[in-house]
Amino acid sequence: MKNRKAILSLVAFIVIASTVVSLAGLLSSSPSDLTHFTSIYGDEVSLYGKGIYQKDSISVAAQGLASDLVTLVIAVPLLIGSAYFALRGSFRGQLFLTGTLAYFLYTYVSYTFLWMYNSLFLIYVMLMTASFYAFVMMMLSFDLKDIPNHYSKQVPVRFLSGFQFFIAFAIGMLWLGKIGTSLTSGAAPAGLEHYTTLVIQGMDLGFIVPTAVFSGISLLKRKPLGYLLSSVIIIKAITMLTAISAMILNSIRQGISVSLVEGALFPIFNLIAIYAFYLLMHHIKSPHMDSVETR
Repeated sequence: MKNRKAILSLVAFIVIASTVVSLAGLLSSSPSDLTHFTSIYGDEVSLYGKGIYQKDSISVAAQGLASDLVTLVIAVPLLIGSAYFALRGSFRGQLFLTGTLAYFLYTYVSYTFLWMYNSLFLIYVMLMTASFYAFVMMMLSFDLKDIPNHYSKQVPVRFLSGFQFFIAFAIGMLWLGKIGTSLTSGAAPAGLEHYTTLVIQGMDLGFIVPTAVFSGISLLKRKPLGYLLSSVIIIKAITMLTAISAMILNSIRQGISVSLVEGALFPIFNLIAIYAFYLLMHHIKSPHMDSVETR
């Protein structure tokens, strides 16, 4: 695998730094006197009022706490395990590592640009940067022409492509529906609160939706990039949807109103993503093919 030392160094940093910021998010509890804020749209926003997320809204703080827990309990161990097998030449390990790095990249881009400024800001930026370069290097480490050789001809490309099209359509309609009325009325879209823009919606509509569509089309045509992107998107989807499901549960526990669509849609997506992941891994060829040339 190309750039082994660089990838290992970046992964080690991500493991240590994400553990530190996750623990800080979960354990910090210093109180703040500021508990309410009037947004530029005139909306009264209730703030979390304690710890690292004290200046964030109750809704975003609940999401952050859930994300920190998922990162600490699931994503960090998965990153360590996948890095171990990837660096030993495992094709499955490479796929796992690339998809997990996509989760860390998405997570810390959102922390950098959405969360209210706090003392961990520079660590968020470093995690975003480390995740980006590690992800890019992992994507470049694959021999695209060789990727289809790792999969049997029985890969259910129609189902896997259909799943990605469905993800793209559902997320697109969900966020466009949320944003649509505010574009003409001039009112703040639901969920904006005291933030400046809809970061998560922008990332999903700008990156996740078009990538899922492109990946699905490429997989239907059995192109090498289709196999790679599908693997990355599905693995990333499992980690991200698990985090979103935890966010929804934590938001409900905090008494925050969650729409029925969002509350049901993301956990269902998560179950489908796990099944799609099983299908993808099940159709990787026998162990003697489960390796890539170590460079």
